[in-house]
Amino acid sequence: MAFERRSHVSDHITRAYMDSLLVEVRHLDAVMPSTEMTLFGKTFSTPVATAALSHLSGTYPDGMAAMARGAADTNALVFSGMGPRPELERMIATGASVIKIIKPYADRELVLAKIRHAEEHGALAVGIDTDHAFDRNHGYDVIEGRQMYPLSSKELAELVKATKLPFFIKGVLSRVEARKCLDCGVQGMVVSHHNGRLDYAVPPLMVLPEIAEECGGQAALFVDCGIQSGMDVFKALALGATGCCVGRPLMPPLKEKGPDGVREVIEGITRDLRYTMAMTASPDVAHIDRSLIRQANFHW
Repeated sequence: MAFERRSHVSDHITRAYMDSLLVEVRHLDAVMPSTEMTLFGKTFSTPVATAALSHLSGTYPDGMAAMARGAADTNALVFSGMGPRPELERMIATGASVIKIIKPYADRELVLAKIRHAEEHGALAVGIDTDHAFDRNHGYDVIEGRQMYPLSSKELAELVKATKLPFFIKGVLSRVEARKCLDCGVQGMVVSHHNGRLDYAVPPLMVLPEIAEECGGQAALFVDCGIQSGMDVFKALALGATGCCVGRPLMPPLKEKGPDGVREVIEGITRDLRYTMAMTASPDVAHIDRSLIRQANFHW
């Protein structure tokens, strides 16, 4: 009999942990804060990025390009997931800075071909999604008819060396894995459990401080999974993140308004972040004091 996944258990745990983190309020010496984020020599107006989504044509015509256009309009970073090569080209043509995340195809030549394509068409960085190698019921995962296969540290180091672009890993969720990634030359990580591919996976914000300590500023850290508000982003930044990826909150506005809906969501979350920074005397995203965060030891 096929295994039945418990419904969204990791999502619930992630939300509960995020909501258990409380924020001190500080007013003296506060300034109007800057939400600018710098990554790989480029300055963005916000640390809020789009998640590495895919298959959005059913949400809005040419949905991935529409998402990229909305992000470009507010000078935000874009992560791109699966999709045909022309789609990535249209995303980059909007003026957005795009990081292309590639699935761990068993056909490693396909991975290399996708890296070369991203390089040729002006992607800001490339990366690989390490947490999509296995399927619950069938062994190795198969996506759109292509088999996935787990990545070894040796292969990761070879992929990093195979490109002139900065290299990201999506799916880091432990200090141990972060160290392996650093040793392979990775320059960016997305701390993520892919919205619960493993039930009871540790919440990203719980393990983020350890990963940040291990990285010591050697790699950019983005948090994925469950980010919905500027307060969520603030908590992640305080715990060591460079930025955050937003996915689900973009979907209804994208469907209703296209690029304008995406822009409005990113701008709204950024406004919320700026207010939280102002109310905690945090001058910019790189100087949010970790001691502002306390974990509740009570229930309400």
